[in-house]
Amino acid sequence: MEKKRLLSSLDRSIDEIRRISGGSSDVLINRFVTGGIHCALLCCEGMVSASVITELIFEPITDIPQQKDSHGLFHYINEELLLSTDRPEVGDYDTLFQLMNSGFAVLLAEGMTTGLAFGVQGYNTRGVQEPLGEGNIMGAHEGFTETVRTNMSQIRRRIKSPELVMELSKRGDKSYTDICLCYMKDRVPKALMERIRRSLDRVELEAVLTTGYLRPFVENGSFELFDSTGTTERPDVLCSKLIEGRVALLVDGVPYAIVIPRLFCESFQTLDDYAYKPYYATFIRWLKYGAFLIAVLLPSFYVAIVMYHPELLNSTLFMLLVDSEKKAPLSIVTEAFFVLIMYEVIREAGVRLPKPVGGAVSIISGLIIGDAAVNSGLVSTPLLTMTALSVLGGLVVPELNPQVTVLRFVFLAAGGALGLFGISLLACGVLVNICATEDYGFPYMAPLSPFKRSGMGDTAVRSGIKKLQSRGFTVEEYHE
Repeated sequence: MEKKRLLSSLDRSIDEIRRISGGSSDVLINRFVTGGIHCALLCCEGMVSASVITELIFEPITDIPQQKDSHGLFHYINEELLLSTDRPEVGDYDTLFQLMNSGFAVLLAEGMTTGLAFGVQGYNTRGVQEPLGEGNIMGAHEGFTETVRTNMSQIRRRIKSPELVMELSKRGDKSYTDICLCYMKDRVPKALMERIRRSLDRVELEAVLTTGYLRPFVENGSFELFDSTGTTERPDVLCSKLIEGRVALLVDGVPYAIVIPRLFCESFQTLDDYAYKPYYATFIRWLKYGAFLIAVLLPSFYVAIVMYHPELLNSTLFMLLVDSEKKAPLSIVTEAFFVLIMYEVIREAGVRLPKPVGGAVSIISGLIIGDAAVNSGLVSTPLLTMTALSVLGGLVVPELNPQVTVLRFVFLAAGGALGLFGISLLACGVLVNICATEDYGFPYMAPLSPFKRSGMGDTAVRSGIKKLQSRGFTVEEYHE
């Protein structure tokens, strides 16, 4: 791609377009005469709607009366014809190809060093569907799609305020991926927006194909166990974050939005919490907190108590564990690592396998590995039960699955090496890392650290909507 001005000669300009595109078959060049001027309409096959381009472009342009020159033709098109609501001007070949590859039709005329582009996108896209990863019962059943402008419309449909700002730009030297920065200008400080824009300006990638390409640029560069930015595939969830003063980043081709910043407590919150009575929502929220601790600590606590602190068990339970473990040929730590690794292998296989053969994973894991391992004495039943409970607890907070998976192994190693003392020591290190995590000055553990009593109404418990309404919460309260 060359940053070169358009040539005034139509023939030479078309030759230059063919040279830059390498004669690509999907670049369509339609030459015609209208108003007595030789013109060419360029588009990319599969990116435009045939019916739209025929009705809105071809028919009106071919009916243009005789014009003196190309300047008169373009003036007539701009002043007398609408053709398209999105009509940027083209001055160089770089812009021309960017617009063509985004579904625009570009009109060139003999003697003009500029072109007119018309938005006639018509490429096939996936329709709005229910998100698979963030299920809910009482909320909306709409999720983001791979088309950034469709996602923008879903946000605008929910927040009709003029304070909502959406800034489109492109990233990727080769992909020219559209990204959209969304924020409420009355909620987000201008200084913060400038810092985020500077962070995005550091992106010098050739292609941006997923949110993971951009998140490292908008996160703190220091070592963090937990992500200081989050993702969501639900427009209603994203809108709630925007109203709280967050910034969102949409990437074309990805049905997820990046949320800046993210708080730890949000991993335990869903929109369903606000559809139930406060007492039930509070119960569910505490259930998730407990499930998270079980997912991370249960295997390590089991190993540490059995190996180093059997006095914490009553005699009956202790004898049951001794009877089950003495038949196992491996040490209890080795058993625990073996079971957890086998689960991760089975889970990864279930995710990557094609759906028609996905049922084989359940058969192999349930009958062959699970039942056979216990009956053969390779794995003890209590250890398998503890591992299953830990895995089940991790499923309650799917957003934290990567961290839960790694921390489960690390705590297991600490418990197997030093017992409860090792677990306590490691827990202190993890807490220090989490409390030190921040993004653009927003503490990840807010409102717990630093403690804000006003934030406890939607963290420790779920207060009634009337109280939350009067509280006027925004993350700016925690900005340092």
